[in-house]
Amino acid sequence: MNVVSRIRKMADNSTLFRPTASLNDEQFAKWLGISSVPYSQRSEVTYFTCLKLLAETLAKMPIKYYNADKTIAADDDVYKLLKYRPNKNMTPTAFLFALENNRNHFGNGYAYIHRYLNREKYGGTMGIEGLYIMQSDCVTQIVDDKGIFKNKGDIWYWYQDPLSGESYFFKADEVIHVKTSHTFNGLTGLPVTQILKTTLEGALESQNFMNNLYKQGLTARATLQYTGDLDKKKEKKLVEKFEQYTTGANNAGKFIPIPIGMEIKPLSISLTDSQFFELKKYSALQIAAAMGIKPNQINDYEKSSYNSSEMQNLTFYIDTMQVILKQYEEEFNYKLQDETARNEGRYYKFNEKVILRTTAQQQQIVECGYIQNGVKKPNEVRNDLDLPKAEGGDVLMCNGNYKPITAVREEE
Repeated sequence: MNVVSRIRKMADNSTLFRPTASLNDEQFAKWLGISSVPYSQRSEVTYFTCLKLLAETLAKMPIKYYNADKTIAADDDVYKLLKYRPNKNMTPTAFLFALENNRNHFGNGYAYIHRYLNREKYGGTMGIEGLYIMQSDCVTQIVDDKGIFKNKGDIWYWYQDPLSGESYFFKADEVIHVKTSHTFNGLTGLPVTQILKTTLEGALESQNFMNNLYKQGLTARATLQYTGDLDKKKEKKLVEKFEQYTTGANNAGKFIPIPIGMEIKPLSISLTDSQFFELKKYSALQIAAAMGIKPNQINDYEKSSYNSSEMQNLTFYIDTMQVILKQYEEEFNYKLQDETARNEGRYYKFNEKVILRTTAQQQQIVECGYIQNGVKKPNEVRNDLDLPKAEGGDVLMCNGNYKPITAVREEE
């Protein structure tokens, strides 16, 4: 039951006021000062928080491009685009913000891969000049099941640029396409807003109700009882006069002048009795859960503790971010590389360690363990700590008492 329906039920049970029999839910909502869905879904605070968290978490993780031997291919031109400037108007952070927000809000995120032929530098192969965001609500995916454009079954993207008004058709390998996990055909994703339409509308109604309650000085609507009959014009004028004294935060707590023979009867609405805040909290948890956000990340700390925050970050990475990163990496590895680079074992990978950092004390224990057991070189650890290289720090070290298990068996 949404907020409007619950308030309507309370009004029906009131001994002071019974207007609802002749009003539908929408009319009753307007009488209370609530429009059905007055704002964009993005203005709902829980939904906005989830969009913000997912986009910022993705964007804070740098993208690395590795050779097959795990060294970074820093000289690669496309890697430089992802590291410094995907296009002349966007930083890598802004690019990932836009792509991830489109993916979550519309169900699909698109970016055009602008390729060009540079015979001198690439020996006749295609290079990538830039990556450009395509607004998802302006993209139509077309499956060429008749072979009209080229090959039967190919996927094309029809983009209507909202700025220039031009239309473009792009082949599938010219577009980075990331989608939500809510997909049934594997080609397009469904937005969370479509799946949680009723829940989001209820959350927006409750938010709008609270906004109007504040504007009215935290006072509920009331009825004016009087003897006699007034025409519409005089009735409207009478209501306007009373609203001057009864609405707005500045009128809260002030006396209301009432002519003889008239009586004001407030509509009694108790937010506590209607479990308003409990329902609002429950809706928030539903929205967050559908988007893979943990309760503590929307400021619900009832079942959280400071000691478990590190584990909560790890759980968020495993349950939510890991599959998102995997999808981006798969798309980048296939569409931003040629077949030669893929065959050489090169690959793109997000550095997820930035969201899994521990306390300074715990980090020291882990990093020292890496050095002492020959897992990392001292200079690699210094690089993790943003420190310059030290002389002699590019050598693996380990405890001299360690022996291969095969050597132990030979001694026996």
